[in-house]
Amino acid sequence: MSSGSRIFVPNRCLGYVSNHISLQVRYIKSRKENLIVTCVGRSFHTYGVSHFGLLSVSGLHSSDITCMSSDAYHVYTACGTSVYAWRRGTEIKHTYTKHKKPIRLLLPFGVHLIAIDECSNLYVWDIKDETLFLELNFGKDFNITTVLHPSTYINKILLGSDKGAMQLWNLNSAKLVYSFTGWNSPITCLEQAPALDVVAVGLQSGKIILHNLKYDETIMEFTQDWGTVTSISFRTDNNPIMATGSATGHIVFWNLEERRVASQLTNAHDNAVTSMVCLPSEPLVVTSSPDNTLKLWIFDMTDGGARLLRVREGHSAPPQFIRFHGANGHNILSAAGDSTLRIFNTQTEQFNKSLGKASYNRKSSKKRGRGVYDPLIMPSITQFTSETTREKEWDNIIAVHSGLSVVSSWSYDKLKMGDLKLHPERLHRKKNVSHSVTATCLCMTHCGNFVCIGYTDGYVDRFNVQSGIWRCSYGKPTAHDGTVRGVTTDCLNQIMVSGGSDNTIKFWKFKDKDSDPLVALQLNEAISFFRAHRESSMLAIVLEDFSVLIVDIDTRNVVRKFEGHVAQITDATFSVDSRWLVTSAMDCTIKTWDIPSSQLIDQFKTESACISLTMSPTGEALATAHIDYLGIFLWSNRTLYQKVTLKALTSTAEPALVSLTDYTTFTEEPKYEESDVPEFISPEQINLDLITTSGLSSSRWLNLLDINLIRKRNKPKMAPKTQQVAPFFLPTIPSLEFKFDVSNLMNKNESKLVVPKQLLNLSPFGKLLDNTTTTSDFEPVFEKLKLMGPSMIEFELKSLCPEDGGSISVMLQFLKFIEFLLKSNNNFELAQAYLGVFLKEHGKIIASDDALKDYLPNIKTLLTFMWNRIQKKFFYNLCVVQNIKTM
Repeated sequence: MSSGSRIFVPNRCLGYVSNHISLQVRYIKSRKENLIVTCVGRSFHTYGVSHFGLLSVSGLHSSDITCMSSDAYHVYTACGTSVYAWRRGTEIKHTYTKHKKPIRLLLPFGVHLIAIDECSNLYVWDIKDETLFLELNFGKDFNITTVLHPSTYINKILLGSDKGAMQLWNLNSAKLVYSFTGWNSPITCLEQAPALDVVAVGLQSGKIILHNLKYDETIMEFTQDWGTVTSISFRTDNNPIMATGSATGHIVFWNLEERRVASQLTNAHDNAVTSMVCLPSEPLVVTSSPDNTLKLWIFDMTDGGARLLRVREGHSAPPQFIRFHGANGHNILSAAGDSTLRIFNTQTEQFNKSLGKASYNRKSSKKRGRGVYDPLIMPSITQFTSETTREKEWDNIIAVHSGLSVVSSWSYDKLKMGDLKLHPERLHRKKNVSHSVTATCLCMTHCGNFVCIGYTDGYVDRFNVQSGIWRCSYGKPTAHDGTVRGVTTDCLNQIMVSGGSDNTIKFWKFKDKDSDPLVALQLNEAISFFRAHRESSMLAIVLEDFSVLIVDIDTRNVVRKFEGHVAQITDATFSVDSRWLVTSAMDCTIKTWDIPSSQLIDQFKTESACISLTMSPTGEALATAHIDYLGIFLWSNRTLYQKVTLKALTSTAEPALVSLTDYTTFTEEPKYEESDVPEFISPEQINLDLITTSGLSSSRWLNLLDINLIRKRNKPKMAPKTQQVAPFFLPTIPSLEFKFDVSNLMNKNESKLVVPKQLLNLSPFGKLLDNTTTTSDFEPVFEKLKLMGPSMIEFELKSLCPEDGGSISVMLQFLKFIEFLLKSNNNFELAQAYLGVFLKEHGKIIASDDALKDYLPNIKTLLTFMWNRIQKKFFYNLCVVQNIKTM
């Protein structure tokens, strides 16, 4: 058994691109391409610059990566007190483990690797031998914040501190070469300038200092208005441009010759620009940020500025609502707290798309540009509904926003926000001055033409999706006395179901807007939300007392109730066959309920509460979104590829904890422990009073009575012509010429076969049947028949008559064999098919022979008794079902 859950196995996580760890750029000669390495927690990703495609994903570290660096041969990562050297992005080549404190800085230094821990202890490792070359302890007087190897400075490194001072050390002699006074502000980054002896120093105060190390002189000084300098990079394509990043997400490009600002990128990222690298000899710059984005900019603007060329991004805020879209289960729609709606593909990250940010005026927001603050951005999406039926014709995604009565539309096909804003007239600005009424829930019809929306004032409105026109409201005048918490419809647009905080569930005629509800169910608790499975007419109703009700929309009755959560339930989803209901709650548990048996069959616990989950339309995977996690976690359905014994769990059973940090992306194949629960094997017959079929393929017995008709249809129009076959040894005629004597071959009517007048030639099947006269054991006979095809069965049953080599006694034994099958109440359909063929082929012989004719009443009596018993049970079940429907 896998740890935590019997059904769901951790697979991988979608949506992670980068975090606060600086990216690395490596040039690979064999590929003739620059590769970008980004950190995503406990592993790192490698992307190609050409297409921004994901090339590889590293293995998992024991904890989060604290820093990262690279050279032409390895990628170096630090995790706690260990440092790893990775080859090809996936293979651990070297490990360095003699550190006492967590590592926070790494720097490749030729054949050595420099590692600096939190206590400013500096270690120099021999990369190949994994031996410690040098150790320096700086203590609290000089707290190292950055490290740099100045170009052409052999065996020397430059260290920056949190007090603004710098030191130049010779690692070969382990001596301090020079101390720089500094600037009384913590140094946040150091970068080598294209000019020799010059380095750029970024300070926490926002100053950028270009300092000459040889003469200890400041060449020039800049100040950015956005605070701390988080990254610095220089263009090396014959343009005197220095780029600096800030903690607010802005980027400034400085012209070093003119000593002024050349251009700037405001809001390049939604968070700090933690790393920025200008690609060697190319007008390109790569940036990353904790906002989970990786961007490639190109300098091709008319003013020399940069524009966005490629982007790889995920949500910058945790997802709040996720749903699978489409029938193949490959795409997940995800809405997050950053007001964006995205598509994540479960097969490849190349197909991940963004539908943009929700805006009150999409066209105005588009004109403002991507990197500009937009006051028109709408609040985050809290819930949405989608259908694929009219996907190509008009918008097919409708979304509810936090605290708004306006509902937005989106197009999956066009990958953008729609122009429609669904808003009833009664809530227009003049009539809803206080903005106290908000949309709470919605449901799109299966045809994709209508959407029903519930509001906090008790109204349920229906809109046309194509035009956005309001159609009607349900109820007189409101559908519920309080807030509407859930709405849904059936597949045929006949019934609309609504539920509210007034503890009632109401069933409405979909088209009759002024009618009273058909049925109103009164509950003991207020409703939290609805989740429907339209194909089976099942509706899961989550109540505020942490229980779940299953309502059958056809019978309009509560058919199941599940209790077990001890905190607010956040989401629920049905399996594709509607046998399971999976729920999540703020108690950090995810439970699976078996609907037919009304039992809890699986549960597990996560470190962070799951706020949204959805089951794949193919049943292959469960997707979950968790508080404070930017990714979407996929869990494989183990029951699809392995036998799993599920049993009911007791209410006191404690769920096992599954760590979400155990996997970030593309984890290894999970390993399972052997289950201590014995595998359940169903008996061949559940009840001897019921008939049981064999389960044999219908092609083995269904066409037995029509085998002659099938042969007639398959018969060729013309008989195949066979060539005359010459004997192996041909006699010759004595003559001068060489000739064969073929005179004996001309007479084709002569036959050498001697047929006796009386012949008893039983086949192997006939012999087995004949042996039953003494043994009365018909099991070998039945096993033999089960292995035969329809044509062979018909041939064997034909051969039982005396004319074809059988006998009357063998035919009588076959009737006893049929009686044996009928009395066992097993293999019912095979017994009927075999008896039908036997009577059809040998009807005349049975009617003329007294022994066979006298035995037929036994078969008839048995068949009549069995049918009367089955008919009685059928009628009883039909009466029970009909009675339940009319209740």
